[in-house]
Amino acid sequence: MEIAILVLLGITSIISLTFIIERGLALREAKITPAQVENAVQAIRQPEETATLKAACQYHPSTLSRLAIFVLERSQWTKEDLVDALQIRARHELARLERGLVFLEIATGIAPLLGLTGTVYGMIALFGDIGSAGLGDNTAFARGIAIALKATLMGLLVAIPSLVAWSYYTKRVEHFTVELEIICDELVRKLYPTETTTASQPSGTRSNQPAAKAH
Repeated sequence: MEIAILVLLGITSIISLTFIIERGLALREAKITPAQVENAVQAIRQPEETATLKAACQYHPSTLSRLAIFVLERSQWTKEDLVDALQIRARHELARLERGLVFLEIATGIAPLLGLTGTVYGMIALFGDIGSAGLGDNTAFARGIAIALKATLMGLLVAIPSLVAWSYYTKRVEHFTVELEIICDELVRKLYPTETTTASQPSGTRSNQPAAKAH
């Protein structure tokens, strides 16, 4: 039982460490919102000036690049249809950013429970050995305490880094989500410039209509 618990904790720690490293490499600014693509979006002045943006998206593949290409390929659609399709596509990209975070969340919860299981098993072994050998057997007493403390330590060593990584990466995904939303909104606005509305008549000017007289 002791070996099985430690093996499970070891497997959990390896998988957790793998996702920590993988998400650390994936959730970089150059992979999500490269400055070159963002600058190309900001440089657009007319709806036809998209050549620079297309080139930047091709040379810097990223989440923002995929969303920008998605918008440019559908620039002939109506704005409402494009926005609806873009929201669906953005949710798909968000799911890709959150990939692996759920396991870190699970590891954060399950590792202490596995450690607690080992602690309980150690206490059971301790009292079992004491019942068989009596209080004078220090070896049996030390064995049970060692099992309990070892399992607790292993559980904490897995849970703490997983919790820190999960919290950090979750906040980072939220930051990138807001940034992507702002940039994509700016791109859509530049591709569909709003029409200039007729200015309202100043309040100080008088109307040409004759005022109605009160009777």
